[in-house]
Amino acid sequence: MVVGLGRSGVSAARLLLGRGAEVIANDAAPRERLSAEARALEGEGARLVTGGHDEGLFAGAELVVVSPGVPPFPALDAFERGGGEVIGELELASRWLSAPIALIGGTNGKSTTTELTGAMLGRAGKKTFVGGNLGTPLVEAIGAGFDALVVEISSYQAERVSTLHARVHALLNITDDHLDRHGTFEAYADAKGKPFTLMTADDVAVIPYGDAIVARQAARGGARVVTFSGTDARADVTVEGDDLVDRTSGARVPLASLRLRGAHNVANACASVAVAAAMGAAPGAIAEALASFEGLPHRTVLVAEIAGVRFYDDSKGTNVGASVAALSGLGEPKAVLIAGGRDKQGDYAPLVDALRARGRAVVLIGEAAERIEAAVQGAVPVARATSMGDAVLRAQGLAQPGDAVLLSPACSSFDMFRDYKDRGDAFVREVRALAGGHDA
Repeated sequence: MVVGLGRSGVSAARLLLGRGAEVIANDAAPRERLSAEARALEGEGARLVTGGHDEGLFAGAELVVVSPGVPPFPALDAFERGGGEVIGELELASRWLSAPIALIGGTNGKSTTTELTGAMLGRAGKKTFVGGNLGTPLVEAIGAGFDALVVEISSYQAERVSTLHARVHALLNITDDHLDRHGTFEAYADAKGKPFTLMTADDVAVIPYGDAIVARQAARGGARVVTFSGTDARADVTVEGDDLVDRTSGARVPLASLRLRGAHNVANACASVAVAAAMGAAPGAIAEALASFEGLPHRTVLVAEIAGVRFYDDSKGTNVGASVAALSGLGEPKAVLIAGGRDKQGDYAPLVDALRARGRAVVLIGEAAERIEAAVQGAVPVARATSMGDAVLRAQGLAQPGDAVLLSPACSSFDMFRDYKDRGDAFVREVRALAGGHDA
């Protein structure tokens, strides 16, 4: 059975059909809400069952492949309690892949680090797959002759690995996120760290220097540890003066050559250097990639400057830790933060601390607005907005010349938008419309 027929589920079902398996493709959504690709599975030989997860479907299953977006449900729990094997698409793919795998996990920064690491390995002449949670399902790498696989892995994917063996696993950080799904911070951290349990002394764990929570997870396996930090000179890969330095290889790259913005991205760059070096990239290739990589959409991207105020799109900031990093990493001394969306039940205290230090004001949208306002009250001025256009106008009114306006919501987007990209695109449209109508 393949449960959940988004892109990774469809790809997993097609792989299994191609290997001669009898496949039941199951989704809780009604048939008419599925993509054309999901509906097409029926014509490719799968039995398509929609509108729910009937327990009887699981009775004859030998294997269940569950998509990361599918939360636990009674029939799945009963199947697993009865000894049935439940895995994710990454685990499934790994059983047909032989190229070395670099996993990039963490609450924040993993997409940028995944893409940057892939660019480094590409510059090193390796045919490199870049995907996973980032977008392209890992099963699509099978049979393509890749030399290296750089895979972003979420907590939902990590908790379902059982044999996947990573040559390198970078766990960038662990902060409150997805507690609505995992229940406790400890369960979330253990899910993030599970891939370490399958690593040996021939492998490399890349972790932030001085982070006891991540170090505890890395110690669950036998991998050799390499540390990184954008600020602490005691790390193996760190900043020394005006250079980014890898003490394990002797590589040294001028910070001025980096095109990524924000202090948090310096740490991401250090992590990427550690991973790429462990995967065999030479210092020259690493330096070339660092000098040319411009970052990803919706991750602290400068959209426009209007009357001395810079507007940044960090719609990918879907949890408190990401928003704190984005706010703290800005070059401007003060910022008006646009935040809110669907609440993940995390603690907003770190965001309040960051706002006290760097915030001019906060503009709130979405379902979580009331809870965030209660947390922020007294730290900085608070305004409520009913739409993205309203939020941009209110933020502009609160900002002063030399400030930033930062969209970094600290919440998921699903109350008002399809996803973080849709939310970021809406912000960009409103800012550009404002810039076009402004007399510079």
